[in-house]
Amino acid sequence: GSPITAEERRLRDKKHLNDITAVRLPPLRHSPAKLLSIEESITIQMQQKEAYEQMQAKLAAQKLAERLNIKMLRFEPEGESSMQYREVRDED
Repeated sequence: GSPITAEERRLRDKKHLNDITAVRLPPLRHSPAKLLSIEESITIQMQQKEAYEQMQAKLAAQKLAERLNIKMLRFEPEGESSMQYREVRDED
């Protein structure tokens, strides 16, 4: 047979792939990768590390509270019942 060009081969392979599968690549949602300076990279890494440590601390506190059966309830020094009986008075 006659030799086929690389472009024809690519089109033929793509057509064949379309015939055997319905899988398609998802559209690109994010912008392509970009180069960062060392300073920008370090700043981003430090921000990510701080956010990660905060999340870990919250998770550790939650697990500790669950283990110790500590329940956080609303604290109202005067109580809800005192608000129900309070009268509104006019100062005049």
